[in-house]
Amino acid sequence: MALSRFFAAVVACAILVSTPVLANEIPEINQQFRKGDLTGALDRANRFLSKNPQDAQARFLKGLILADQGKTNDAIAVFTGLTEDHPELPEPYNNLAVLYASQSKYEAARNALEMAIRAHPSYATAHENLGDIYAKMASIAYDKAQALDSTDMTAKTKLTLIQNMLGEQPRKSATAKSLPDSRQPAQAK
Repeated sequence: MALSRFFAAVVACAILVSTPVLANEIPEINQQFRKGDLTGALDRANRFLSKNPQDAQARFLKGLILADQGKTNDAIAVFTGLTEDHPELPEPYNNLAVLYASQSKYEAARNALEMAIRAHPSYATAHENLGDIYAKMASIAYDKAQALDSTDMTAKTKLTLIQNMLGEQPRKSATAKSLPDSRQPAQAK
């Protein structure tokens, strides 16, 4: 009994001593990421996560780094894991939506944004991104209507309005584009 208390005290001291080091690690990884050293930041995040696999901030940052590296499927896996472990956080859902939209998976993006809004009803970014997804889906539907009936001027007018709103170039056929570049994954704060 006394021995287990001793070990508990040693563990508590180790946690207290290591906490300042761990507390500084995330901001340093984030700074490295923001400077553009994606490989170094990812290596450092992975080392940190090997010791702290459930740290939500480090996992989120890893997802951002992967997304910036163009490793979309890996980033999706990280953000999906975060939504499963921390469904109360809206940011991973929002970032999932942005990544899904970049792959023209608009239904999945819509679902992720609706989950972000359920988690945090006043999360303005998710509401704005959801509006963009709905506009993009409407653009695709109007484009399809135009392809099926080129004489439908109502659909053509609506398509032009939405394309102007989204900053898209008019298309000749029904094709899907990703969200405007301004909808990049949210940055860690």
